[in-house]
Amino acid sequence: MLMTKPISEADLILNPDGSVYHLHLRPEHLCPLIITVGDQDRVQRVSQHFDRVDERISKREFVSHIGELQGRRIMAISSGIGTDNIDILLNELDALANIDLEKRLPKEKQEVLQIIRIGTSGALQKDIPLGSALVSTFGFGLDTLMSFYDVAMSEEEVSVRDAVQNLLNLPFTPYCVAGDTVLREKIAGGDMLHGATLTAPGFYAPQGRKLRLEPRIPGMLDRLADFQMGDFHFTNFEMETAAYYAFGRMMQHKTLSVNAIIANRAHGTFTSNPYGVVDQ
Repeated sequence: MLMTKPISEADLILNPDGSVYHLHLRPEHLCPLIITVGDQDRVQRVSQHFDRVDERISKREFVSHIGELQGRRIMAISSGIGTDNIDILLNELDALANIDLEKRLPKEKQEVLQIIRIGTSGALQKDIPLGSALVSTFGFGLDTLMSFYDVAMSEEEVSVRDAVQNLLNLPFTPYCVAGDTVLREKIAGGDMLHGATLTAPGFYAPQGRKLRLEPRIPGMLDRLADFQMGDFHFTNFEMETAAYYAFGRMMQHKTLSVNAIIANRAHGTFTSNPYGVVDQ
């Protein structure tokens, strides 16, 4: 049942021009196909492949290029780093699609967006080469964002979630969500690899790195690399995928994460040309 009480100004914050608060976009800017990147400087690296760019809009780390590709309206937008930023990005994109911003009420007919993340990632397994492209079949959230939402998970996803929580003795409940299978079949062709992606809430200890500070979970990287449940095993680390998949499921948008592998944690190697991998 649709809500009849308007969403408050404190919950749905709009700018004076009627745009959503962080993204600074209005409903007419929204495109059914959206490519997201973390780094705002990568937006241009995506939009250079458009047939044309009609508008460039920016606020904070959220940079949007809106244009056309092969007769379709398309948007490239940056999210910044981390699942907290995906919370902002996906909620505000969904608001543009599915809330009447003047009436502050959900629309009767829901619009389904196609959202494809292109990001960088580090491989966990030795057999994943630098420079490859890996499509995430699952996103596993090693963060607490979904403690504040109610995301439905399958029996397999719950089993994996519980096993990893026990494996690492985590003091919080992680989450595991599959990406959209239809979108994956459309996108994941050629030499693209497939795998389950770990989404970490940081770059250093949450991904098993050590500089001067000692990580709290010893041997985490090896434990996760060796984890297997049936055919399920982890292939790579990054910082956003699980949130995309969780919001995609809750909001019924189609989300997919494509990872440019620029590091291999098992070998301790890093590509000499990360931008070339992303461009490819």
